[in-house]
Amino acid sequence: ESVTSLPSTPEFYSRVLRISFHPLAARLCVRSILRMASPEVVQRLEQRARQADEAINILKTQIQMLKQHAVTAEEQRLKKENEQLRQDINELKVKLTLAEIQNGVQQVYLPVRTATTDAPDAPAAAAAPTPAEPKPEQKQAQKGGKSDKAAGKGDKKEKKGGEKKKGGPPQEDKPVDVSRLDLRIGRILSVQKHPDADTLYVEEIDVGEEVPRTVVSGLVKHVPMEEMQDRIVIAMCNLKPAKMRGITSQAMVMCASSPEKVELLDPPAGSQPGERVTCEGYPGEPDPVLQPKKKVWETVQPDLLVTADKVATYKGAPFTVAGKGVCTSKTMSNVGIK
Repeated sequence: ESVTSLPSTPEFYSRVLRISFHPLAARLCVRSILRMASPEVVQRLEQRARQADEAINILKTQIQMLKQHAVTAEEQRLKKENEQLRQDINELKVKLTLAEIQNGVQQVYLPVRTATTDAPDAPAAAAAPTPAEPKPEQKQAQKGGKSDKAAGKGDKKEKKGGEKKKGGPPQEDKPVDVSRLDLRIGRILSVQKHPDADTLYVEEIDVGEEVPRTVVSGLVKHVPMEEMQDRIVIAMCNLKPAKMRGITSQAMVMCASSPEKVELLDPPAGSQPGERVTCEGYPGEPDPVLQPKKKVWETVQPDLLVTADKVATYKGAPFTVAGKGVCTSKTMSNVGIK
């Protein structure tokens, strides 16, 4: 029995759904529907099927896009966190290096690995020739030479011992105070950011010598670059030169310092590069170079203070430039000097 259209009642579709739970019944049902349906109904079913497929494909695409977006967002977040961690680590390394240099710890820098260092050692070209055994006469001469040298060493020891007895006890070391520091007036001729450290400046400072000194300072977060240019400063010039991130620093700029703030010390008006900064009551000439083992800087530094009147001092004696006046801090008081 054929019909021209499918029934549109809910009961009909309910029966179809119940039958469709069995695979064989579902196939028979579909065949029956197709035989009974008119071409227009089949066309509508095919159109709806295509629309359903398109909707499914759109949903799949949107789900895939959402997954990619979530992965990309997480990747960007992790990259940002890694970059921040890298910057924090670099800043901590710079602070550690500065602290070690100020405390006299010698900096040792490992060589950069290159293709030549990574390459395996080349095989030896040839074994070194075995030296010919000396003749008996030569052996005797060598023995005689060794005995002569031993006798010479004995004479030298006796001479040294005699000199020590004549010379008496060694002279006592100089007192450890601010006079051992080579504090001079300097002018910053140029300043730029360190190429490998975001928190460091690299300055060229005229301290009264023929050639300006290169100085590396961790002041980027405390002093703007425009305030550094052409600034008159106090530089300690006899710290042992040390490399900081690949650049050798030949002095240290003196600053009023606290955990929250760092500020350059100001020399008195009219100070000129090369003039020495001294403290009354502490005469003497500075060491050519402060030896880290003697701990001169570590001993003197705790007594370098900015007073309540903003005057830089050592044990209460002001930093003074002869004929010009005392050194001060612009805004800071009751803080240390580093």
